[in-house]
Amino acid sequence: MKVSGIVHKMRVELASPVSYTLGFGDSLVDMNSLIGKSIKLSFDGEIYCISCGDKTKKSFSQGFCYKCFISAPEAAECIIRPELCRAHLGEGRDIEWEKAHHLQEHFVYLAVSSGLKVGVTRSTQIPTRWIDQGASSAILLAQVPNRYLAGCIEVALKEHVSDKTNWRRMLKNEIADADLEEEKSRMEDLLPRDLQEYIADSDEITNIDYPVTHYPLKIKSIGFDKEPEISGTLEGIKGQYLYLDFDRVLNIRKHTGYVLTLAY
Repeated sequence: MKVSGIVHKMRVELASPVSYTLGFGDSLVDMNSLIGKSIKLSFDGEIYCISCGDKTKKSFSQGFCYKCFISAPEAAECIIRPELCRAHLGEGRDIEWEKAHHLQEHFVYLAVSSGLKVGVTRSTQIPTRWIDQGASSAILLAQVPNRYLAGCIEVALKEHVSDKTNWRRMLKNEIADADLEEEKSRMEDLLPRDLQEYIADSDEITNIDYPVTHYPLKIKSIGFDKEPEISGTLEGIKGQYLYLDFDRVLNIRKHTGYVLTLAY
């Protein structure tokens, strides 16, 4: 069977294990059902911007043409560095978009994906954000009314805990041993007093199990910019990565906007 179309990041649903669906235009494929089977993904050379929809020769920041990369609110610097958000000041690339996305409830969280990390996301993106990062477990740390405040808390904790994921260790399932309740308590004590009022009441820990048959000892990253056709046995999915035989991993999110054909 074959499906073709513009690809976006995989849709996820928290289950045991996580359920993955990959869209090719309007066609949806249950990727979990393909684990253990041979698949072939082909790139026809076309890329479309996920913001304006225009055809582009190169994708910037996981799916944007250059024009949108420097102008679209979805690609603004505060997406990566929320402490730079100016929506609460009535400023931004598109203030209506900012109101809808950044002047909304956000959470600061602690997660274990390789080591312990701190992160920021909108409340509507939980647990999707944790799954996309390949987190094995996560806990809410703070609940705030806008993105800027979430960024302030993250910055206050960066010298004590990383805000990055070691993606190679995550993909090899080399997971640090961390007690998230204890870490949350420790982070609370490290926050400036004016930010401690935002600590989340819930101490519930979300554990996440991924559909992976076995984890590789080494990681070989592959992509369509160098290999227009990629085939092999699908051995699992974690974060937004497909595991293929011979220790290969394919980052689907990196290829957002690419026109791909899946044969299975």
